[in-house]
Amino acid sequence: MSEYQPLRPKPGPIGEMFAPVAGFGVTLSSMFRPTVTEQYPREKAPTQRRFHGRHQLNRYADGLEKCIGCELCAWACPADAIYVEGASNSALPENAGLQVHADDSQGAHMSPGERYGAVYQINYLRCIFCGLCIEACPTRALTMTNDYELAGKTRAGMIYEKQDLLAPLSEGMLAAPHPMVEGTTDTDYYSGDVLGPTAAQVSWVREHRPDDETLDAADAVASGKAPAPTLKQHQLRPDEGPGPAERSAGAASVGSVRVPATTTGSRSTSEPGSTSVADLTAGASTSSTPGSGVTA
Repeated sequence: MSEYQPLRPKPGPIGEMFAPVAGFGVTLSSMFRPTVTEQYPREKAPTQRRFHGRHQLNRYADGLEKCIGCELCAWACPADAIYVEGASNSALPENAGLQVHADDSQGAHMSPGERYGAVYQINYLRCIFCGLCIEACPTRALTMTNDYELAGKTRAGMIYEKQDLLAPLSEGMLAAPHPMVEGTTDTDYYSGDVLGPTAAQVSWVREHRPDDETLDAADAVASGKAPAPTLKQHQLRPDEGPGPAERSAGAASVGSVRVPATTTGSRSTSEPGSTSVADLTAGASTSSTPGSGVTA
């Protein structure tokens, strides 16, 4: 049997002499580089645009929720961190005696179609932020933001409920429940054809909830006096600022976001939570008739 011949070339005499200390090359090269220390939480470095942070349940432009309570995200979660309970739109108090169907825009809806997510919980003590849940979501209801500040004082506090995960209502959105845009189906919503509330939706909410705080802004959008709503995301939580001792020592404001200089190989300079609206509403058209709520 022939003697084994290594595939890598054998080092020469100089290479053999420096072989015992070759591993220190990385250490020696780093010794002369400037030290970079993240001054968190006084300076919050921005994350990459596709950073896997806390989850968010998104809304459509007219204010209806995207989650339909299908529970696919819970089935896809390898850590069993998600719990979902779906409910029928027909069971809403506003729909007493009505049967709401997926192709029916009449009656009150929390989300387009027949069902909505009545209970939604994510246990962040179990979540591994793998993103499989957002891949499984058929309506793009569940996405992940750039918010990474998820520490809590209690175990119960780390179980986020639906109200903690639901996207904030943007200016011009109409708080649910309310009817779908007249003449549309759930497919029109999924396709991104609904771009804002309509006058009929505003009238329905004014009749059933005259004290709703979102009526005036939604009415302005429906009448064409204001632009269509833009989706919001949960951002890094604002801090209270430095304490008395820090202020007396001249400490800077806590929570300011530091945007590093753009250099080769450096971090992305995008702000936390800066995922584009187009990424959340893929396929949505941008042309519409003012006040119609549906693309032309």
